[in-house]
Amino acid sequence: MTDTSHVPPEVPPNVDGRPVGRRTVLFGTGAAVATLTVGACTTTPEPDPSPATTATATATGDVCTLTKELTEGPYHLDGQFVRADITDGKAGIPLELALTVVDAGTCEPLADALVELWHSDALGEYSGFVGRNGHDGPDNGTFLRGGVLTDSSGVAALTTVYPGWYRGRCIHIHVKVHTNVTPTSDGHFTGGQEIHTGQLFFDETVTDAVARVTPYSTNSVTRTTLAQDSVYDGGGATSGLLDLTGTTSTGYTGTLTLGVEH
Repeated sequence: MTDTSHVPPEVPPNVDGRPVGRRTVLFGTGAAVATLTVGACTTTPEPDPSPATTATATATGDVCTLTKELTEGPYHLDGQFVRADITDGKAGIPLELALTVVDAGTCEPLADALVELWHSDALGEYSGFVGRNGHDGPDNGTFLRGGVLTDSSGVAALTTVYPGWYRGRCIHIHVKVHTNVTPTSDGHFTGGQEIHTGQLFFDETVTDAVARVTPYSTNSVTRTTLAQDSVYDGGGATSGLLDLTGTTSTGYTGTLTLGVEH
């Protein structure tokens, strides 16, 4: 189970200048810090000369890398919905996600793991906390929150919208992976073990294009880039950088393999 008790909170959007905490992953017994790549299971991908908007993205388990654990942040809410579409009618550019969960030690896909997401809307507001980024609006406490169980190939497919940004952070999506959960008849889940907490990130070229489109363009908060962000470390897929295809007019598809300890 992931222990976040020692992780400093993420910078709330109404606070400037406070550093964002990050955490490292510890393996086995003792305090030895694990490397991000896992032994012989790791493959070295060929360089991709194409930009993120035209890259071919596949959700497969052929990359066996321990995905870096990152802060949960201040906006997680318990009682997530089990549902594939988490938009709740929120405006924004469509985003289809295919996240493959694999055991970082064996490279085997994990079936029936619950992948839980939460992120801000196009104006940088989180459900349950609307107004923290300076924008008024209705708050049902549920928009852009939820998760699904992975299929037999370890893939969790979710529908959402491209996130916006808020003060002090680059654009990102929060993710948790749980095992042994029990979906309930009211659309939630109970029990299980939390085995991963991390964040998904977006290519700056794509985000630049998105930021020029309504309603993103109406967000007057200064946008923090990947290079400026104190959580993202430039580590590519090991820190959750999504492979993106699509356009602002058609929407985007994002894929990533999440290597977790299981």
